[in-house]
Amino acid sequence: MKKLSEQEIESQLTKLSGWEYVDGAIETSFEFKDFKDAFSVMTRIAFECEAQGHHPDWSNVYNSLHIRLNTHDAEGITEKDFKLAQSIEEIIESE
Repeated sequence: MKKLSEQEIESQLTKLSGWEYVDGAIETSFEFKDFKDAFSVMTRIAFECEAQGHHPDWSNVYNSLHIRLNTHDAEGITEKDFKLAQSIEEIIESE
């Protein structure tokens, strides 16, 4: 998988609301009503990650979820990261 240039990353980010390029990864945060809602969405995202064979660095504290994506094998951001980010957005929007 080809590592994207910073220009390509910035161009792709214009298609994703709330995502930023920070220290070699794209990242975002979400806030939910409570822990149960946050964990429910995390579970749905986890199944999608497994289906895509691509897994985020993420953390959850009570009702908040922070997600960072990069492709470790490519040592940067690839199309895989943007594909998963788009899938995450679709899951969030369906809630």
